[in-house]
Amino acid sequence: MSERIVVDPITRIEGHLRIEAQMDGDKIGQAYSSGTMVRGIETILKGRDPRDAWAYVQRICGVCTLVHGMASIRAVEDALNYEIPKNAQLIRNLMIGAQYIHDHVMHFYHLHALDWVDVVSALSADPKATSELAQSLSSWSKSSPGYFADMKKKLKGFVDGGQLGIFSKAYWGHPAYKLPPEANLMAVAHYLEALTWQRDVAKLHAIFGGKNPHPNFLVGGVASPIDLNSDSAINAKKLSQVQDIINQMRQFVDQVYLPDTLAVASFYKDWFKRGEGLGNFMCYGDLPATSMNDPSGFLFPAGVILNRDLSTVHEVDVHDASQIQEYVKHSWYDYEEGKEKGLHPYDGETTLNYTGPKPPYKQLDVEQAYSWLKSPRWKNHAMEVGPLARVLLLYAKGHEPTKELAGFALKKLDLPIEALFSTLGRTAARTLESKILADGMQGWYDDLIANIKAGDSKTFNNKLWDPSTWPSECQGAGYMEAPRGALGHWIVIKDTKIKNYQAVVPSTWNAGPRDTEGKAGAYEAALQDNHQLHDPKQPLEILRTIHSFDPCIACAVHLSDEEGEEMVRVKVT
Repeated sequence: MSERIVVDPITRIEGHLRIEAQMDGDKIGQAYSSGTMVRGIETILKGRDPRDAWAYVQRICGVCTLVHGMASIRAVEDALNYEIPKNAQLIRNLMIGAQYIHDHVMHFYHLHALDWVDVVSALSADPKATSELAQSLSSWSKSSPGYFADMKKKLKGFVDGGQLGIFSKAYWGHPAYKLPPEANLMAVAHYLEALTWQRDVAKLHAIFGGKNPHPNFLVGGVASPIDLNSDSAINAKKLSQVQDIINQMRQFVDQVYLPDTLAVASFYKDWFKRGEGLGNFMCYGDLPATSMNDPSGFLFPAGVILNRDLSTVHEVDVHDASQIQEYVKHSWYDYEEGKEKGLHPYDGETTLNYTGPKPPYKQLDVEQAYSWLKSPRWKNHAMEVGPLARVLLLYAKGHEPTKELAGFALKKLDLPIEALFSTLGRTAARTLESKILADGMQGWYDDLIANIKAGDSKTFNNKLWDPSTWPSECQGAGYMEAPRGALGHWIVIKDTKIKNYQAVVPSTWNAGPRDTEGKAGAYEAALQDNHQLHDPKQPLEILRTIHSFDPCIACAVHLSDEEGEEMVRVKVT
């Protein structure tokens, strides 16, 4: 029997993910993705006030709290046909944009870069040559020989003291690392700079939402009144701070993140031929120019691409029971009518039934249920969601800034458009959309300022706030494009209380197990796509492709032991 490689947990992600790879010689033949925690938020929400749901669902994740709150209030507003003021929509766009850029930069440097950057190799770098490299890539101010000499000294202190800390437990020295020492030192420096940068830019959520994480939300608008003369509202000083944060974001994306992505990618061109998998991509659409009822004005267009065909974009309807369904054939859940049938989220069920092996175990029985994630499908197709899906939809729809940016990057790397269908294509797409969003944020900010100057300070519509105005029963879908992909919350309201609530998150689309017909999910398919392992005991190649999706398994699943402590597993080979 061929060897099965087990990586548990996959490191540098939010939540617990186990990957089992059945080898076929030195290549991955079959791969299996298992979420090893279970989420029960949907059950907790039943019987509660729909206007409070956003506060609960933000606890689905400890990182992307904003996106779940946003999807929740949109679900309630959709059910009630609740319109929100223009200022509220602009503020929401600014908060979503800030979430994206913060998340993407953090992902690249702190969750994914170390799959390509050998930290220990940086110790042999020449600071002067590093400075010359950095200055050849951009005009970023922190690029002097002295700066990189100090950074090298700091890193050497970590290593000599045996205190690698955040840089520990990696495969340093692995032959798959290709960057020269100077590029490694530059990347490590930017890794540390990004830690400070992210702390500052996260303040935008606190300005508009009161705090971060878990900013405040409000069905019918935003929880941030505008009064230029009040210290307890959005005033001139706070709006000036928002402009400063936008400037800071744009500068870091333009002068650090984008150049670093291109520099790293230039040494790993073979990874533009690995790790696509499905070839099917979906985007719900988001960032409206006017309202969620006008998809034609979305910055991110909605649609589905099948089999890499950019010439045809299929429509997506989140309300259509024949389009989006979740299957549990290989999941630790039961459905009332059996595990073979798929359910639309309006009719979704969350009935737990763990039938897997008792931990610790050597490997899963993948012929049976093997994950706490369900298997979402669009018209019976497994789909990839996320930055690559969004960039491809923008490209297919003829969005000129995207075509220009993609053309620039591909020309710089001397690659065809097909190179985007890959592990590094996914990573590059995340960077390109960060540039698009950073520029877009300035436009939303300018529109907000123009509204305020014209005398419009409204941020909340109270017309449907009173439950006595609601119908006896209604349902709605709150969808958005979270940084990791298509996120949907579906709510059924009866007699002013939540009757049913289901969240289908991006990492469920991407990390879900096989469905009733045995079709692999996005992670599984990507790992089965031209993946050769240099050393099965150090499966760096698996980390590269899985991390390119930016997994957030906390959004998909949670599990505690009998004492209420979160369960943690170690890597097994």
